[in-house]
Amino acid sequence: MTNTDLVIVLPGIMGSTLKGPNDKLVWAPSGGAILRAIRTFGRSIKDCQLPDGIGDDHPGDGIAPVALMPDVHAIPGIWTPIKGYDRLLALLNRLGYREQQPGDDAPPANLVPVPYDWRLSARYNGRWLARVVEPALDRWRSQGGRCADAKVVFVCHSLGGLVARWYIEKCGGAEITRKLITIGTPYRGSAKAVEQLVNGVSKGIGPLSVDLTAFARSLPATYQLLPEYACIDSGGQLLKVTGGLPELSTSRVTDAMRFYADLQAAERARPACLTMTHAIVGTRQPTWTTVRITSDNRVDPLDTIGTDNDYGDATVPLTGAIGYDQPMDTPLVHRVADQHGNLQRNQAALDEIEEIITAQPVRRMNTQPVKVRVSVPDLITAGQNLAVTIDIDDDSRHAIKVSITDENRKLLQSRQPRIARGHADLTFADLPPGAHTVDVTGLQPSSPIAPVSATTLIWSDDPA
Repeated sequence: MTNTDLVIVLPGIMGSTLKGPNDKLVWAPSGGAILRAIRTFGRSIKDCQLPDGIGDDHPGDGIAPVALMPDVHAIPGIWTPIKGYDRLLALLNRLGYREQQPGDDAPPANLVPVPYDWRLSARYNGRWLARVVEPALDRWRSQGGRCADAKVVFVCHSLGGLVARWYIEKCGGAEITRKLITIGTPYRGSAKAVEQLVNGVSKGIGPLSVDLTAFARSLPATYQLLPEYACIDSGGQLLKVTGGLPELSTSRVTDAMRFYADLQAAERARPACLTMTHAIVGTRQPTWTTVRITSDNRVDPLDTIGTDNDYGDATVPLTGAIGYDQPMDTPLVHRVADQHGNLQRNQAALDEIEEIITAQPVRRMNTQPVKVRVSVPDLITAGQNLAVTIDIDDDSRHAIKVSITDENRKLLQSRQPRIARGHADLTFADLPPGAHTVDVTGLQPSSPIAPVSATTLIWSDDPA
């Protein structure tokens, strides 16, 4: 494969900026301003909330996608804090892929980042994707020569992988697709979506929690992140969500499961989808995999499924990251020990993407990295201490560094914890409000420690 193909990049949920009918941005966090962006979004949240019965349609509310997020983005109660896509796009630029430049005489682009309205159904966005991808491919092919037979390579993070899969299998995209690269895509859903939708947003963030909960429950996309696999632990028996979930519309839950069933049936009917798909999944991180429904209709998440702990990327469990009908040890996925919100920036994942696209061997820093599990809360409130838990399976002694940086990459605190029997608990106090990155690394570039990066949101009601 050469760069005569067209590369399409799809972000995950929340990964596209959104503008309103007056062209004013309603969702567009920028570096150092994530809390302000959430408050701004909160003021227009009722306008962004979708009506009952929206299904696979657009509400006609004038809200439209604008661009991919370059910086960290998060909305309490929806999925997980995620870093931007600048490093992924920089890699593709280095490989010779370029976005469309202004001017009538500018050559066609062979790199198309595709923002989409992540509130809407993946079925809708799959259909909408056809209206973006196919004209772009026609323009690229119109140059003739080696470009005349170009096809599409999709590089998709998280929910973007579901959108691309629906387009490929259900909207005619298979004929023009050469490769599908997914990064942290929930092929079978995530138990985290159950906890978030049923329990709602933490009341610690004040009145906004009520509006954010209603907003999250109005989105078809959040339902399509629910687990397709049996995830409800009921007295040792695992049940599917099709039996209903507290607080949630049964028809919406049922429709989300139908989405998975239709997509899986289409992929089984086209075996070639296995050879064109490259799934990069996050591993070795503490990850909710199943849930228990309590007597007061709350959800208690569990890291285990039965007696097993398969881990995951701290958002998508390995059970949900592996495709339907595939064994847990399938050779069809590439495993990276990192968290969901950083996979699209992880160097090992970027190396794998380069290798897939260029079909050339890529030198890796560590042939046998020491894998680290990191547990960090998605959300705490100002004044609370930040708890970080680290586990290492390797019994050898390793030097570890834990660094916390703010949205502007300013170092806030750094520690070198003592690892005892493969475990360390750390507490960081006096951290300012904002979206902060927790990086767990070795002390030297040559360290065998595989770096893990997590993002946490420290909320404050003080708008200053």
